Amino acid sequence: MPSSRTISVNGIEMFALEQGTGPLVVLCHGWPELSYSWRHQIPAIADAGYHVVAPDMRGYGQTSAPADVGAYSIFDLVGDMVALVAALGEKDAVIVGHDWGAPVAWHAALFRPDIFTAVAGLSVPPPFRGRGRPLDSLRENGITNFYWQYFQTPGVAEREFERDVALTMRRLLGRGFSDPSASLFVEDGKGFLGDTTTSRPLPAWLS
Repeated sequence: MPSSRTISVNGIEMFALEQGTGPLVVLCHGWPELSYSWRHQIPAIADAGYHVVAPDMRGYGQTSAPADVGAYSIFDLVGDMVALVAALGEKDAVIVGHDWGAPVAWHAALFRPDIFTAVAGLSVPPPFRGRGRPLDSLRENGITNFYWQYFQTPGVAEREFERDVALTMRRLLGRGFSDPSASLFVEDGKGFLGDTTTSRPLPAWLS
């Protein structure tokens, strides 16, 4: 069973789940997720002979969420993982990332191969240098309504999500993104959550 603690890293307070002893494995979750997303993998990896640590990433869950938008660059996110390894008293680690955690894992291995000796990325392939930035690439291809773009203007998504937090969580977690109705393209006037008048039962795994 994982234990939890909060660790001071890179100027923030980072909540983490932790289990096992041995070489360090760091698990970076994506969006909309938390360290809890790794609840099935943590004991399995620990049982295989590793010290596994799954943080709530910067801005998520019980970890600090700096107000400055500029505090969420890939350098800050990788810096958090570098500082986490050091705070755990280790010199190196395997790093695994899923979804938005995958770019953190890939860049951790690119920036600090001396620390991150092995990397696994789930759902998101490694970046190719020199191919432009994702937001620029979307715009250059005539795409203006992808959810990344919707989330860029401070306050817009926050207002939508905070209007009814319980409904937001039900929509985001209950439907998932494999549902054909869960488009990641935002229609004008509908917001990211889409039609919120239709109720649906919670999945069996969500209380």
